[in-house]
Amino acid sequence: MPANNVTIIRSIELKDKDKWKQLWRRYLSFYSTILDDALYDFTFRRLVNGGHPAMFAFVAESQGQIVGLVNCVVHESSWCQEPVVYLQDLYVDESMRGKGIGRLLIEKVYAHADKTGKAGVYWLTQTNNQIAMALYDKIARKTDFIQYQR
Repeated sequence: MPANNVTIIRSIELKDKDKWKQLWRRYLSFYSTILDDALYDFTFRRLVNGGHPAMFAFVAESQGQIVGLVNCVVHESSWCQEPVVYLQDLYVDESMRGKGIGRLLIEKVYAHADKTGKAGVYWLTQTNNQIAMALYDKIARKTDFIQYQR
């Protein structure tokens, strides 16, 4: 069943905090990351209701339940005049996968970027995240860049 028959993609709201936090914890767990509770609260405040102009988020809601999230960071680039959107976090509840919700969340970010005059949207994933990459290969262009960190 296509997700768009039952799923609404909308801006994150204050009422979403507990479910967003639960889903974001699962997302971070996938990447073997645990954060202090204070950081969850801090990040949520920056995402909700324009609380921080350089960050925004959307959630996927199905039958009144939050089943997915996407957290984004807007930043300047030396390669273009307009800011770009870094799609930092994308997660769909395990029970809702395979229904097109990830695609809907990414398409919402694309639409938001277009509407607000951003130069583009990009994101990273681990090389072993084959399931997600199957979707990404359909809706984005893979680059040859490798990320380095300190």
